[in-house]
Amino acid sequence: MLPGSMKTKASHDGLFCELYWGTTRNEAWNFGPEQARVLAAPDETVALPLYGFTLPEEPFLIAERTPEGYRVFVPPASRVERSQRGAAFQPVPDTELRRSGTSAWVDLTPEDRLRLSQGELSLLLAPSVAGKRAGGLGARDLGLLAMLFALLLSIPVGLMLAGHSPEHMAESNARALAAAREKEQAERKRLGVDTPARPLAPDSLPDAGVRTLPGSFGVH
Repeated sequence: MLPGSMKTKASHDGLFCELYWGTTRNEAWNFGPEQARVLAAPDETVALPLYGFTLPEEPFLIAERTPEGYRVFVPPASRVERSQRGAAFQPVPDTELRRSGTSAWVDLTPEDRLRLSQGELSLLLAPSVAGKRAGGLGARDLGLLAMLFALLLSIPVGLMLAGHSPEHMAESNARALAAAREKEQAERKRLGVDTPARPLAPDSLPDAGVRTLPGSFGVH
């Protein structure tokens, strides 16, 4: 488990946009929190190329960051729908649109998703969820990690040195030879031959005597 200061939490920091043609996703963009304004145009000159939508001006301010989330501006010819907490998209009533002059917008909160549609094209906008460190790694966390890595590295090195050093190999061989001798002595004792046999003296050998072979016995 990570220490408390190393845990991550979900933070709605940016804006995620997807462009669909029918049910096919054609493009996707993710704008970080440092980009406070997202501009759209029917070409590649801006961050959000929005082909097929009728825009009142170019570039068109389509999203603006607020303390609560984003303010999404609705193009005049587009339909706007909202999905809250994963529910199905529902049309946003005209009474819920906020206006200033010719501009109309709707607020996008962390629990919402918005869909702007015109013809077969639709643009989905949602807060992007990014993992963000609460406090980063402190000196204490770095110290703990260093100790953990040192411990993990010392275990295999210690095992390698203990298993392959000449001193350890010589000690292992000596123990093996001693165990073999003890086993041999125990076996000899079990068989009753644990006392070494003494060599016989020459004068203790029996005399077979001299025999005369018969004349008819020949050696070939």
